[in-house]
Amino acid sequence: MSKTLSLFFAIVSIALMLAMTFSLSHNGWLALLFGVLTVAVIGTGFVVKARLRKKNS
Repeated sequence: MSKTLSLFFAIVSIALMLAMTFSLSHNGWLALLFGVLTVAVIGTGFVVKARLRKKNS
């Protein structure tokens, strides 16, 4: 995976984690939504990394 793509997934994941922590004090359902989105983005990053590694091999 390129450094730019890795940086993108890292920044998006951190932004979603921050949004989840800020929304915890306001709305629990919104925090749950951000938590699910965070896990989805991290999982997508692993999938993209595996596919690119398989493609390059």
